[in-house]
Amino acid sequence: MPLQLRSLVRPDATLELSLADVPMPVPAKPDEVVVRMEASPLNPSDMGLLLAGADMTQASQSGSVERPVITAPLSPAAMTAAAGRVGDAMPVGNEGAGTVVAAGDAAEAQALIGKKVAVIGGAMYAEYRALSVKQCLLLPDGATAVQGASSFVNPLTALGMVETMRMEGYSALVHTVGASNLGQMLNRICLKDGIPLVNIVRKPSQAALLKEQDALHVVDSSSSDFHDKLVEAIAATGATLAFDAIGGGQLASQILTAMETALLRQPGHVYSRYGTDIHKQVYVYGSLNRAPVEIRRNFGMAWGVGGWLLFPFLRRVGSERAQQLRQRVANELTSTFASHYSREITMQQALTLEAIADYAKMATGEKTLIRIAPG
Repeated sequence: MPLQLRSLVRPDATLELSLADVPMPVPAKPDEVVVRMEASPLNPSDMGLLLAGADMTQASQSGSVERPVITAPLSPAAMTAAAGRVGDAMPVGNEGAGTVVAAGDAAEAQALIGKKVAVIGGAMYAEYRALSVKQCLLLPDGATAVQGASSFVNPLTALGMVETMRMEGYSALVHTVGASNLGQMLNRICLKDGIPLVNIVRKPSQAALLKEQDALHVVDSSSSDFHDKLVEAIAATGATLAFDAIGGGQLASQILTAMETALLRQPGHVYSRYGTDIHKQVYVYGSLNRAPVEIRRNFGMAWGVGGWLLFPFLRRVGSERAQQLRQRVANELTSTFASHYSREITMQQALTLEAIADYAKMATGEKTLIRIAPG
């Protein structure tokens, strides 16, 4: 029977990761296909479901090489957050790619038999997956499953940021974790589309990486002059919209402060005790720092901090525009939207203490790919 990776929160406050036997899927509807999965990335967005907030530093490994089992304790707070999934062994993995091996009777499904497709819809850490053709993206001729494995989450998130900027009347962007796979994609999009972008990174090496890729504005948050450099970059671009993957801590507040400072320096500014009247917005779309978001209100009254997620955005723009964005990803798969992986592992290796210690860090620029089958 095919294997599927499962994440279970047990009633005894223990996380259990294992490989489960599941029935071979078949097309249940005319427009469904069965995909032999070949590659799937471990995105930060997958980690919450996979690890459930467990303390992986206290994890232990049992089982066999072919059927490893990982267990780790959950704190009372983590158990409270996971209350809705206790006892439910959940499949994991947002996206991936593989080959269509079976299809329903619909012409659009039959047309995909034998084709390489990128897919989205959850439960991707599995040997086979049944999906609607609407959840598939036909890969260009010659593209591999590895090249197509990350065709949805990062590319559409980066495109979604640009689309949100345009929809909401902004003209430039600030982005944190600029050296991540997503950040590098966003930099390439902005360079190609002529959009001013301020990239925030956390290390000098990350700044050097982006500058090698022709990034125009790169600011290192670890430097002593971070605030001044951020103000300069925002003043040069006019950015009053930011997307923040860090989440916790003071970064969102620091960005808003830098935006206000840059606006105050504009010629002809008239003083108001309420600050400038130009709206400054930070959207938090990640939680690399799980601490509370700290806001120090020294940037006037025209500001906002809110959440932003990919799938609500796609619903907002509608199916026609979402398909246009997906097609751009396919057209530029090996250029603008190319992904790079620091390691490749099997599903069995994903359930080892050594691999978990690597991918659970969610370090910028270090992305793990699960190779499920050759292809």
